[in-house]
Amino acid sequence: MNQSTTYALANETGLDGPNQILFTDVDTTSNVNGRVRIKLDNNESNSYIPISIPGVLTKTVKLYPNHIALVSRPDANGKRTTYTFQVYESAIRIVAKAFLKLGLERHHSVCIIGFNCPEWFITELATIYAGGIATGIYITNSPKACQYCAEHSRANIIVVEDKKQLQKVLQIKHNLPHLKAIVQYDGIPTEKDVLSWDDLLDIGKKESDDKLLSVLKTIGINECCILIYTSGTVGNPKAVMLNHDNVLFNVRALLPMLQMKEKSEVIVSYLPLSHVAGQIIDLFTNIMVATTVYFADSIALKDTLINTLLVAQPTVFLGVPRVWEKIYEKMQEKARSNGVIKTWIAKWAKAQSLHYYTNKMNGIDYKHWGYVFAKWLIFDKVKVAMGLNKCHHFVTSAAPMNIDIKKYFLTSDIPLLEGYGMSECSGGQTLNDINKCSMDGVGKPLPGLYTKLDNINEHGEGEICMSGRHIFMGYLNAPEQTKEAKDKHGWLHSGDLGKFDLNGNLLITGRIKELIITSGGKNVSPNNIEQSILSELPYLSNAMVIGDHRKYLAVLVTLKSNMNEATGAPLDTLSPNVLKWAKSIGSSSKTVKEVISTRDTAIYEEIDKAIKRANMQAISNVQKIQKFEILPHDFSISTGELGPTLKLKRNVVQKMYANLIDKMYE
Repeated sequence: MNQSTTYALANETGLDGPNQILFTDVDTTSNVNGRVRIKLDNNESNSYIPISIPGVLTKTVKLYPNHIALVSRPDANGKRTTYTFQVYESAIRIVAKAFLKLGLERHHSVCIIGFNCPEWFITELATIYAGGIATGIYITNSPKACQYCAEHSRANIIVVEDKKQLQKVLQIKHNLPHLKAIVQYDGIPTEKDVLSWDDLLDIGKKESDDKLLSVLKTIGINECCILIYTSGTVGNPKAVMLNHDNVLFNVRALLPMLQMKEKSEVIVSYLPLSHVAGQIIDLFTNIMVATTVYFADSIALKDTLINTLLVAQPTVFLGVPRVWEKIYEKMQEKARSNGVIKTWIAKWAKAQSLHYYTNKMNGIDYKHWGYVFAKWLIFDKVKVAMGLNKCHHFVTSAAPMNIDIKKYFLTSDIPLLEGYGMSECSGGQTLNDINKCSMDGVGKPLPGLYTKLDNINEHGEGEICMSGRHIFMGYLNAPEQTKEAKDKHGWLHSGDLGKFDLNGNLLITGRIKELIITSGGKNVSPNNIEQSILSELPYLSNAMVIGDHRKYLAVLVTLKSNMNEATGAPLDTLSPNVLKWAKSIGSSSKTVKEVISTRDTAIYEEIDKAIKRANMQAISNVQKIQKFEILPHDFSISTGELGPTLKLKRNVVQKMYANLIDKMYE
């Protein structure tokens, strides 16, 4: 970090909140009531005066009181409720007063379990206003997992969406010693002692402002206000402690990269708000630059997202890779129904887009006539049909993105800007610049953020480390794990492997904990091998390389199949695209079970050929795949192979298919 680092001055009285910095002489803490220093330096992006979350919202409300802040998802009659910033902040204060009346204590949590909606936003910010710690819990969590988060964060209040989530809390409430109230915001609860959202508002409206104002005076910018629980793929999840400055600093770093202007942007909220990316992009950019947030319905990821996109017409759109894959599959399906002439025109248009963006990546931003015409004739119309015609930035993050799909969107005039980050750095660390987009990288550090590689090997790879005001305070009640992640100089050790290309763009090459060590002692990163296989055969949905302490590498693959719309669980039937492909290669199989039980020669041979093509790209023999098996169903959250952010739980898959794996090495 810049050698001229200074520290923001701490407040002497501790009663001048919320925009005060409370005294401390430490940079890291695992204590719930701990504080950390805020580092400033001469970097222009790092020198602005710290401010609290309530301070930012108060400022925005004064500037744009009547601007639309939130637009709810449609009710049963198709009507959406809108909130101006003035109404929004008023609701936050009412709920904050209600929380205090119900017994919310300083440095205790309010847990939120539900899908994105105005009540989620209001609950989070009301918790912070009232001096508590806002804690999101994934809606896919089991009662046991919910109990861990609520107990660990000392929840005084739990706010749930509906009866389904309420039942989880009712099962565990007797194990939560700090719990004082349960609130259900959707529908009227019938269970005793459970408050409705209207009940909560009635309580808050009857309270004076005195207690809320006195609590606001004690709040410090440099103390924890949000907990983000990691996915917990191994053991219990860790609770990432973030303070006001961590979160707002990250937002400030993102704004210029996304070219977001005040009172001009529209966002669609649909990614889990329990995840840091959802909060940063949806909630905190909203209060920082007065965006308008539209909420998608709860089954948005099951093909209804487009309905909200068409209504909202977002200006910035963040999609995890699986979302972009679904859009890609729909576009491919549509393209296959085109006639010869339309297919030829589309192919020509894609060539124009590829030519334009290839030049742009090389520093030549010239819109030649072919691109301009193709944009007018095809691309703009496609974006209108998708509800993305006003979108100026398309972003992907949270998991590796298949490079072939990135190229496909690039040829469709939709440059996907891949980013990289984690909960411990408040969300984003790097992002591709729209003017200098890297196809195989995740861009350069955001303004004011620092990145370096540690323990660099002979291939130029090292552990990705990060530093800056956005780095988390520590893991709650876990000092040893905090020391492992955050060193004495404040650098966050990500556990991810990466390297820089010649232009300074960061490339993610694997994860240290996922490294496979063969019986011959060779280290292999599975990620690139898996992506190579999926690129060679897009009818596979997942590929997981195995081979730890084995003589050679093998891979488990899944075929793309239909999903149960209600549960999200994979069905046995092959997806329409896979069925067409199977028929084209001479297979009559219609289900995964048929493929495996008959050892369908056509399909197994095509997978084998794809793996052999991927092997040709391997940098050494040890990185080549020797065997493969098709698994009986696709991966999903409901079946346990994927975490709530759609990350692969390798250890779970290893246990589920231990016998099959052993047979592959007999």
